[in-house]
Amino acid sequence: MRLSGGVIDRSKPLQFSFDGRSYSGYAGDTLASALLANDVRLVGRSFKYHRPRGVFSAGSEEPNALVELRSGARKEPNTRATMVELFEGLEATSQNRWPSLKFDALAINDLFSDFLTAGFYYKTFMWPKAFWEKLYEPIIRRAAGLGSLSMQADPDVYDKGFLHADLLVIGGGAAGLMAALGAARAGADVILADEGSELGGRLLAETDTLDGKSAADWLRSLEGELAQLPNLKVMRRTTVFGAFDHGIYGAVERVSDHLPVPGNRPRQTLWRVTARRSILAGGAIERHIPFRDNDRPGIMQSSALRAFANRWAVSPASRVAIFTNNDSGHCAARDLLAKGVEIAAVVDSRGDAPQQGDFRVIRGAMVTGSKGRHGLASIEVSRPGGSEWISCGALGVSGGWNPNVHLISHHRGRPVWDAELHAFVPGPDLPKGMTVAGAAKGEGSLHAALRSGAEAAMASLQQLGLRPEALRLPEVEVREENLQPLWHVPGKGRAWVDFQNDVTVKDIKLAYQENMRPVEHLKRWTTLGMATDQGKTSNVTALAVMAELTGKSIPQTGTTIFRPPYTPISLAVLGGGDTGTNFRPRRLTPSHQWAKTKGAVFVEVGQWLRAQYFPQPGEAHWRQTVDREVLATRRGVGICDVTTLGKVDVQGADAAEFLDRLYCNPMKSLKVGMVRYGLMLREDGHAFDDGTCARLAENHYVVTSTTAQAGPVYRHMEFARQCLWPELDVQLISTTDAWAQFSVAGPNARRLLQRVVDDADLSNEAFPFMACANLTVCGGLRARLFRISFCGELGYEVAVPARYGNALMARLMELGVDLGAVVYGTEALGVMRIEKGHAAGNELNGQTTAQMLGMGRMVSSKKDAIGAVMSRRPGLQLETRVLVGLRPLDPAEPVVAGSHLFAEGAVQKTENDQGWISSAAFSPHMASAIGLAFLTNGGDRMGEVIIAANPLQGQQVAMRVVPTVFVDPEGERLRG
Repeated sequence: MRLSGGVIDRSKPLQFSFDGRSYSGYAGDTLASALLANDVRLVGRSFKYHRPRGVFSAGSEEPNALVELRSGARKEPNTRATMVELFEGLEATSQNRWPSLKFDALAINDLFSDFLTAGFYYKTFMWPKAFWEKLYEPIIRRAAGLGSLSMQADPDVYDKGFLHADLLVIGGGAAGLMAALGAARAGADVILADEGSELGGRLLAETDTLDGKSAADWLRSLEGELAQLPNLKVMRRTTVFGAFDHGIYGAVERVSDHLPVPGNRPRQTLWRVTARRSILAGGAIERHIPFRDNDRPGIMQSSALRAFANRWAVSPASRVAIFTNNDSGHCAARDLLAKGVEIAAVVDSRGDAPQQGDFRVIRGAMVTGSKGRHGLASIEVSRPGGSEWISCGALGVSGGWNPNVHLISHHRGRPVWDAELHAFVPGPDLPKGMTVAGAAKGEGSLHAALRSGAEAAMASLQQLGLRPEALRLPEVEVREENLQPLWHVPGKGRAWVDFQNDVTVKDIKLAYQENMRPVEHLKRWTTLGMATDQGKTSNVTALAVMAELTGKSIPQTGTTIFRPPYTPISLAVLGGGDTGTNFRPRRLTPSHQWAKTKGAVFVEVGQWLRAQYFPQPGEAHWRQTVDREVLATRRGVGICDVTTLGKVDVQGADAAEFLDRLYCNPMKSLKVGMVRYGLMLREDGHAFDDGTCARLAENHYVVTSTTAQAGPVYRHMEFARQCLWPELDVQLISTTDAWAQFSVAGPNARRLLQRVVDDADLSNEAFPFMACANLTVCGGLRARLFRISFCGELGYEVAVPARYGNALMARLMELGVDLGAVVYGTEALGVMRIEKGHAAGNELNGQTTAQMLGMGRMVSSKKDAIGAVMSRRPGLQLETRVLVGLRPLDPAEPVVAGSHLFAEGAVQKTENDQGWISSAAFSPHMASAIGLAFLTNGGDRMGEVIIAANPLQGQQVAMRVVPTVFVDPEGERLRG
């Protein structure tokens, strides 16, 4: 029903649809107000019982009116209709119903409500055990959730940004506006964030006057001044959803949600706001009063009735009743009456309720029931003298106000109970730098909110070292609220506390009987407050009911603690637009462009995009390519970009001592010009990472790590330098990106390098295995050369500044044509390292020890190092699983990494498990699949046949235990 007045723009009519039916509204409407204007009261269904639900509130606390917006790839489920700004062509659809909203087949659940009470899922789905996987889990998964996804890629763009301010004001109501104005006038850099499309908060829904002006006129004049302040940034449609450490706040700005298509703008922006001080002026939420059948469409907060009438010129019905225990309900009745809405009655539970308007007041009475299938038709009013039924199409309920204390809890601060306000208010444990003002502090009257906002600004400015001037407050009517608490109406039947999750007073009583009395247990046993509104409309009421049952006070009963986000936010905006190829930062190797021109197939390796293999014409399968690359490398020379290996430059007088403490094997004895393989342990004695340590000069080392552990190893080293041994003279810098590094391996590796290295003797005598040197290549380009081998062939790694990497790769391939040079990717690299039995990420998975890897002797007993002592624990020393090689008896059988190992004839169950396969590949050298595995007593079982079981694919393969080195076990090739 559309009323007169409001702040909508009647000159701009808009067409929209709901469940396929067309309706009209105006610019400035929300979807909720437009639906009510078109007499649509039924908008959704509850989660568990699929009971009819209508609009309950006018703000972000809405628990009922959740809809799906738009269609196709832009389909958006679980959107609060009260927060959706109407635009031309808006498509909205009800959800959580089948086949239609009005005739929902799943409403049959309501008939079985006695079986679906609190905790029924904990009790029902525990037995029989065999039912879980085939019956219970599929049913739960199908029932979970409310709306549905399109399963298409989101076509919109999301952004992220960073903001800094002296003062962040959260909330643009009366308190927030005064705080922002006072701070900005004093010269502070201020950000004012409000979740609404217009500033004003509750002022937009009130008929109060400020300095003799209407609220709308006063706001317009104030916004004019705010716009002229260059140090004030006003952020509308912005929800501050979380308070984090160090004065950091998360905020989501709905940049173009109110438009049909975002165009060239982001849809939403995730802001990281860093503020020296903050003021929380988030207002308060009106409580409802549970009574029998209080969940029918048309029953809502009385404050929502006022908001719809005053701001959007809408009433859900032509005849309205009010149920209240305070003066706010009477204000709603007066405002509705002034708009031409008939007031059936104001039912006031207070025996001394005042007469505040030209309408019937029923004192000392309570609403005890309601009727109406898909919308409210009448209410039952009971008082000591009897009861009566009153016809009405809507009922506004006012049970008092709960301050919005959510953000103060994000640092584990708990609100405290105010016995005068009968509400939880912010306690002393606030996030650092935060002040609370206005209704969020419990000062809800307009005069108190204005004063509180100004005072909060003054206090914050003083903390910032600024000298504020006194702020003149506008003249407003001073009102006193008179509230007599009524938490719920006693009686039979179901009285709803949490509308979305169908939690009733009866459910809370059942939780009490089943000893789920602590508030955290109550929440989880009943699913109370776990809906999209996160308990904003239900938590305090539920606590009061539990307090009544236990005989304790509400503060003694306690309160749950709130966590971010304050309101639901999309995962897309949390990603800051990082979707598709931008899902994570992508790092390209120096030779990426060259590899791309050669048709390389790429694979993501952490953040790196690496060449996986290089297919040639006539190769129909990837393994043909990999086999060719492996064989060509072992017969001639192969080149691979290994830039992604972590590289850390270590310098200083104590560099040798520092590295000696990091690695479990000795490093101080390493000679200049040589390289040593090193193993790092975690503090618990398990293997952390392996790599090489090259000593280029007396106090200059270059440490390498695996690609996956490059970041963690550098952090580990920095922690040791700064925290464990700050007295050592040592400096670290990550040079992973600074140097392009290439592995050149194979019998012809030395001959190829002699063609690019300037005036250096690379003979076996002058540059032996594990040597290193600074030199130049290609006529003067500075480079580093390391004689190390990951594939077991004669091998080197040559490093040049990263910007020359692409050119060096091209040059090496050009000069190596007659030597049979081939470029190989990560697949061939993996095959050759398994053929040589080299451990990699699959073996260094955080649960293996040096002894398991066959490196037990590397843990020196002559020095201390991180993890060395813990590695000698009896439990680790007695670990019998060691790394072995495996070959299938039938070369045609596969070897699958992750397969479990069992003795021949043993029953394949957990207690008989003897290990697992960590790495597997097809070896063209062996003409068979091969693998590395951790096997119990593996060192004593060479030649034994075991079974590799792969239950996921139903495979069982007989394997022979062999040494880990499949190619050149004597190591003659790499030393040649």
